[in-house]
Amino acid sequence: MKSRIGRYSAYIKPLFCLVDLFIINVTIFLFQTNMEQKLLFLGYISILWIFLSIKNGFYDIKRFSKLVQILASSIRQFLIFSLILYAFIGFFRQPDISRLEMGKYLLAIIVLVTFGKLVFLYLLSKYRVFGGNIRKVVVIGDNKKTDQLIKIFKEKPDFGYKFLKKFCVEKHTFNLDACFDYIVENEIDEVYCSIAELSNDQLQDIVNFTENNLKILKFIPDNKDIFTKKLIFNYYEYIPVLSFREIPLEDSINKFTKRTFDILLSLFVLVGILSWMTPLIAILIQLESKGPVFFKQRRNGLDYREFYCYKYRSMKPNNNVNQATKGDVRVTRVGKFIRRTSIDELPQFLNVLKGEMSVVGPRPHMVKHNEDFAQRVDKFMVRHFVKPGITGLAQVSGFRGEIETNKDIVNRVKYDIFYVENWSLLLDIKITILTAINAIRGEDKAY
Repeated sequence: MKSRIGRYSAYIKPLFCLVDLFIINVTIFLFQTNMEQKLLFLGYISILWIFLSIKNGFYDIKRFSKLVQILASSIRQFLIFSLILYAFIGFFRQPDISRLEMGKYLLAIIVLVTFGKLVFLYLLSKYRVFGGNIRKVVVIGDNKKTDQLIKIFKEKPDFGYKFLKKFCVEKHTFNLDACFDYIVENEIDEVYCSIAELSNDQLQDIVNFTENNLKILKFIPDNKDIFTKKLIFNYYEYIPVLSFREIPLEDSINKFTKRTFDILLSLFVLVGILSWMTPLIAILIQLESKGPVFFKQRRNGLDYREFYCYKYRSMKPNNNVNQATKGDVRVTRVGKFIRRTSIDELPQFLNVLKGEMSVVGPRPHMVKHNEDFAQRVDKFMVRHFVKPGITGLAQVSGFRGEIETNKDIVNRVKYDIFYVENWSLLLDIKITILTAINAIRGEDKAY
């Protein structure tokens, strides 16, 4: 049995951390912060940076990690780090510290750390293209998924995987011992197995072999529905337990990051826009039809709890609870404009500030419609694992407005579930920007 050689990937994360700590500790001396206890500050900021990085998974970068994931992790890291940085002033009673200079220092390390990280990752990917930091791999199994994986190995040299051989699992010709001999002789690093084609005994033999020979073993799920989920593996004492999905917003740091984004943006809209827009909208609404300026409606939110969702009134007062349709006579002329530009949704930033909604999330439906959709659409209730949003991934993907066919709500739910399972701050920002662009352009289904 040979030992694992050439494995210096384990040093990459500590190297990243040391470089960042060097930047954080040295950069402070470039600014006139009037700080009296710099040694205390350096110790404070270094310890909390390490703690935050571990909790946030800031250095948990895989060779197959996407740029979007890396940037999202950086945004989370620096949002919380900025609070830690300014907390030093109050916690250690340093009133003479220049807030402006501390802001410049924060901006400098954001630029330096992010730029340094991206440059290092780029150079590392190029190093892999030229044959460095390579993992030799074999694939056991012959099906559509194994072929797709092999294609990735071949077309993505920057991932650093060198595919050597595929073993076809056939009842009479497949020899597991010959496969093991090849893995040992060619010093294979990682073994990928298709669960669908191997028996339990064969899987157990492969597990035993890879563990005894210090090889990394990874499984390619079969085509059963259960394995299409994002399964999470945990231990309760010594009992292995699988859960169907991981919801990023159940993590306390992610939840705090999203809530901070919601509060800041809602305050900006409420103070900077609605403070002067509401009187103008109110006058226009009242000139066309008498009645309240605001409209509220019971909807289901997080954990299916009911709340009142606020909007500018865009219809003549009526008792019809059906969703607006194209050419709906209930919609006023002012209403058509504010619905087409999504201005009618802006009062929901008050719901966001109250914590009932988020800026981005699955759109909340009326209670009556929810009860109907929950019976008609599989997994519809998954949308309620997170707070509903003023806008959402489904809305910017073309599935907003009237539910004309069953396909509309099914597709909307698919996008909502994807959002629930793959949330990131960067995704929220992207959806917010796309929503603003669509509002300026006007949308066909916003009637």
